[in-house]
Amino acid sequence: MLLESFRLALQAISRGALRSLLTVLGVTIGVAAVITMVTLGQGTTQQVSTSISSLGSNLLMARPGQISSSPGGSGTAAMFRVADADAIERQVQAIAGVSPTDSRSVTTVAGSINRFTNVIGVDNRYFSVRDWTIAEGRAFSEGELRSGATSCIIGAETARQFFGSLDALGQTLRLKKMACRVVGTLEEKGGSTFGASQDDVILLPLRTFQRRITGSESVTLIFVAAASENAITQVQSDITSLLRERRHIGAGEDNDFMVTDMRQIASMAGSIMGILTGLLAAVAGVSLLVGGIGIMNIMLVSVTERTREIGIRLAIGARGSQVLAQFLVEAVVLSMVGGILGVVIGLALAAGIAALLGVPFVIDPLVVLMAFGFSALVGVAFGYFPARHAARLDPIEALRHE
Repeated sequence: MLLESFRLALQAISRGALRSLLTVLGVTIGVAAVITMVTLGQGTTQQVSTSISSLGSNLLMARPGQISSSPGGSGTAAMFRVADADAIERQVQAIAGVSPTDSRSVTTVAGSINRFTNVIGVDNRYFSVRDWTIAEGRAFSEGELRSGATSCIIGAETARQFFGSLDALGQTLRLKKMACRVVGTLEEKGGSTFGASQDDVILLPLRTFQRRITGSESVTLIFVAAASENAITQVQSDITSLLRERRHIGAGEDNDFMVTDMRQIASMAGSIMGILTGLLAAVAGVSLLVGGIGIMNIMLVSVTERTREIGIRLAIGARGSQVLAQFLVEAVVLSMVGGILGVVIGLALAAGIAALLGVPFVIDPLVVLMAFGFSALVGVAFGYFPARHAARLDPIEALRHE
């Protein structure tokens, strides 16, 4: 009986192909929107997680924060010094490395090219803490670090932007009024972090950066690599205690700095992206309900148009359950056709937009199955009322219908 109902449903749909296509359009758009939004959301979440993890292994970041200067106001906390980083390296256990840094966006010139680039003052500890290797050239020499020499190491993207296919080693970049010679290039990290490419960067010896760029001995960020993932929580607590002591923060007073675990940032970013993806999917899912209403409406019209046919079937012995099955199967087939079209269009749109935005294209089979299954459920839910109405028609009244 089910196969016969399926055959009759296909015949009825094919008789009004254009009307059937317009009927399933709402379901198609709904399924396509859900799959597109969820796929892009998952791809973006994966990119953010990868970018954060690429900052370094078991990484903590200490930076100055805000302090409360009055009941109704706030002030800026004092910056860190290199001595703070050295104290952390000496006194905190279970750490693999410490790197004090400072950064600015600086106008950089090479030949006819003029653009803003992120310039960071570092020492050689930076490369191990950030898990970043030098692709060509060398790290800074001890003499360059002590004397504040005008040497620099540049990222892969910076090398492409300024020198194209030329060898960047030995080339000169002008930062403000200072000319620096490229002594090394970094391996490409890939991706981006917080909207800025990690590979578009220029590294200077920290002392050079402080003398020639900022004119200050302060540092705005201290990277700390824990020896293992299990030690991160304890290291974070020890750094907080040490910095409170060095910055003379009394018991009960708030910290004027932050020590951030990159795992917390990754978890927070993942949670935010998950919520946004869920909201977008819910909004897109409204289209499925609209499509279901369209199916119910067209099925009611179909019942009206085929009243005499229903009356004949009932008069010659068809049971109400058979008529119910016929119209219910027709509604489900309509919604499943819309679901199949929606899956194809949704995946195609997600792939195209992901390529355009540069985010990973992540297919979740469970999401595809759920979207398709929900489209079939919409057919059952919204097709039942018209099918029940058809099954309950009085054969005599149905035969009289014009």
